[in-house]
Amino acid sequence: MKFSLPFHLKTGMWGENQAAAFLEAKGYKILSRRFRVTARDEFDLIARLGETLVFVEVKTRRSELFGRPVAAVDRTKRHHLSRAAVRYLQRLKKPVNFRFDVVEVVGGSDGLGPVIRHIESAFSLDRCYMLPW
Repeated sequence: MKFSLPFHLKTGMWGENQAAAFLEAKGYKILSRRFRVTARDEFDLIARLGETLVFVEVKTRRSELFGRPVAAVDRTKRHHLSRAAVRYLQRLKKPVNFRFDVVEVVGGSDGLGPVIRHIESAFSLDRCYMLPW
């Protein structure tokens, strides 16, 4: 019996691949994909641009009718991403510059080329979290 991913997961993985290729073309180095910090906290992409560590949330939409990317990163999602970032940064044990970006990919693997929008510094670290440095 062959296992097949649900359509929304296929679309999400396709969007993450499109986002990674887009960022690499802009000079980013992809360090990790689907990096799980804890059972509940995961980053779609972790990249580096120069000396800056970039935590990337990818939002894939089949059409622009499904909302805007920053709206999809609501307060709860920002909190989870902040918590994951702090845990990841604590493992590094040294101060680094970092930011949170959102990449929107509109389209589908079965259509024409995607529309990609990159929102740098889309949000900041949740104020309830402190870094050790």
